[in-house]
Amino acid sequence: MNAQQVIEQFRATGVQTCFHDRHINPQIYAGLNGSNWSLKDYEARGGYQALRKILGKDGGEGLTQDQVIATVKDSALRGRGGAGFPTGLKWSFMPRQFPGQKYLVCNSDEGEPGTCKDRDILMYNPHIVIEGMAIAAYAMGISVGYNYIHGEIFEVYERFEAALEEARAAGYLGNNIMGSNYSFQLHAHHGFGAYICGEETALLESLEGKKGQPRFKPPFPASFGLYGKPTTINNTETFAAVPWIIRNGGQAYLECGKPNNGGTKIFSVSGDVNQPGNYEVPMGTPFAKLLELAGGVRTGRQLKAVIPGGSSAPVLPAHIMMECTMDYDSISKAGSMLGSGAVIVMDDSRCMVESLKRLSYFYMHESCGQCTPCREGTGWLWRLVDRIHRGEGRPADMDLLDNVAENIMGRTICALGDAAAMPVRAMLKHFRPEFAAMIKSDAASTSATTGQAA
Repeated sequence: MNAQQVIEQFRATGVQTCFHDRHINPQIYAGLNGSNWSLKDYEARGGYQALRKILGKDGGEGLTQDQVIATVKDSALRGRGGAGFPTGLKWSFMPRQFPGQKYLVCNSDEGEPGTCKDRDILMYNPHIVIEGMAIAAYAMGISVGYNYIHGEIFEVYERFEAALEEARAAGYLGNNIMGSNYSFQLHAHHGFGAYICGEETALLESLEGKKGQPRFKPPFPASFGLYGKPTTINNTETFAAVPWIIRNGGQAYLECGKPNNGGTKIFSVSGDVNQPGNYEVPMGTPFAKLLELAGGVRTGRQLKAVIPGGSSAPVLPAHIMMECTMDYDSISKAGSMLGSGAVIVMDDSRCMVESLKRLSYFYMHESCGQCTPCREGTGWLWRLVDRIHRGEGRPADMDLLDNVAENIMGRTICALGDAAAMPVRAMLKHFRPEFAAMIKSDAASTSATTGQAA
């Protein structure tokens, strides 16, 4: 499929993914057209210059491991997978003098509803992830890495494998990279579509060939990770940001965003907008501007609510969201999370009870069942919301919903329980009258019917 066919395909379905001219100062999606993903295209865009720089192959002296980590710390790059943990600080946890094997893992198990940014990076700019991982491995003294790719996007897995072959043939991967003393072997691994494998320790279990279920922590992966060895795990977009940082400097990256929130961020904007797709913009961009880039709310409708960071992030009403900027601190202060960057826009035609019902069913379905509060509680949440939506709700159901959600949060091995509970609590907090009205309306209807029958 050539570039024009790709663009026409996405236009035909109403989703333009990352191929449009509405990004703001893009770094990862810059210059992509759907077909220029190969090594020669990437090199033409400045690819692998950062790796050459740290290895001293550009005429300079190269960079030490400490210098690479310091540069990433200066950039204020935070994990793009959802948690927003400072990347440079995370890299510094790796025991570089550990005598045995250490591992680097890329979490490309993109399963958060509303999120589709990593898929496009891997499909249309795979070498930027390879280079970013090679730089990270150099900084931490790691010689083996894996990219765990969501199993339901197999064509993306095949594209990444093709890019790996190109990188190996060109000497950017393997033993003694570009004639240096640095060696790094990178492999692709595809999962089988389980949402829980997006949790880093469940991903490690799956990568080892086991059932994908989260591990108790501590110990953390930095000390006991893949095959029991020290392991660092970062998201696809996080690794993709690294080459630009090394080429241009940490301070330059920081200045692209705002304090404590460096660089650009890719937002997957979906829902009730005229031009859904992936948008790369500087951190701190006002939500109102992002909404404008996505064509605004559907014609004739008004903005009602936004889920700013993927389906697990608490929903925010329109009046709060319109005051936010798109960065970790602003969204957190408003009472939600930037998360994966999946911005789900909801207009005034949406029933919040029905929307919560769909979300609750997803988390009930995706619970791995290891923890009782999550295994049982997610089912309770869905059944309660379903009962309200079917017209059989009781006045006490809203408090019961909130109580069940509260008793799930913080009581499970991983954060899936929290991910199921937070949407419930936020919906009740901001849209409780909508739930109450549905219950009262149905109760009144039932009462009238009962009276007539009597």
